[in-house]
Amino acid sequence: MLFALGLGDDVVAVTHECDYPEGVEQLPHLTRSVVPEGLEPAAIDAAVRERTSRGEALYELDEDTLADLDVDLIVTQAVCEVCAVSYDDVRAVAERLPTHPQVISLDPSTLGEVLADVPRLADAAAVPEAGEELAEEAAERIEEVELAIAGDPRPRVAALEWLDPVFVGGHWVPQMIELAGGEDVLGMPGERSRTVEWAEVEAAAPEIVISMPCGLYAEEAAAEAMRHRERLAALGARVVAVDAAAYFSRPGPRLVDGIELLGHILHPDVFEAPPTRRSIELDLRRPSRV
Repeated sequence: MLFALGLGDDVVAVTHECDYPEGVEQLPHLTRSVVPEGLEPAAIDAAVRERTSRGEALYELDEDTLADLDVDLIVTQAVCEVCAVSYDDVRAVAERLPTHPQVISLDPSTLGEVLADVPRLADAAAVPEAGEELAEEAAERIEEVELAIAGDPRPRVAALEWLDPVFVGGHWVPQMIELAGGEDVLGMPGERSRTVEWAEVEAAAPEIVISMPCGLYAEEAAAEAMRHRERLAALGARVVAVDAAAYFSRPGPRLVDGIELLGHILHPDVFEAPPTRRSIELDLRRPSRV
């Protein structure tokens, strides 16, 4: 969001997960995960649940490096405790810094709140006009998708944010599906992602299943779906893996790209494939890129 506002040259540090736009990963990293790398999805879920149940943090913040950077503004989030350093920890560190930086936390639950955060962040960074322009552009692109598929039948869609255990997409994802001309049969707009049994997914009778494991890219999402091919095949639905890390998991401007991608997936005869957007159509035997 900061780069989209034209503030890239002012960004002096990022988290260990920041990888867009290209080159941002070269900036100093201020965070690290305490969950071991290389775990299987079920083991990741278990490790996260164990630490959070004990009230322990999943990430650590490099206070020494942050202090050396003389920052004026810290942007963080508290929408998901599994995805970022604790907001309270960030505030505590900020209060100890000699520059006494402003801390802004972006905590959206809906697509509208994500878009509202654009001018809010722009105001905090003293570029209000850039915020207005970016928000208006996003609204116009979303409207184009809605108009393109208006009146067409809405396929029944199941968005799966994790597959072991199964999490159905929440927060802004159901709205993205609706705007792209689909009917989310499991998720609720603005509500947290929730775990379900495969039986509930089957009972919902989706026509299209979107594999979007949180934080994974298209190839990873496809590989994860193929590991559960028997479960997915039993649904009798079309299965598409998408680039969740870029276009669905992170509440920023690229959610609009995700809506455009969904528009093409759900209505390929109406909405053209967006350039450079990544999805993989699965036949549950061999993935083929589209």
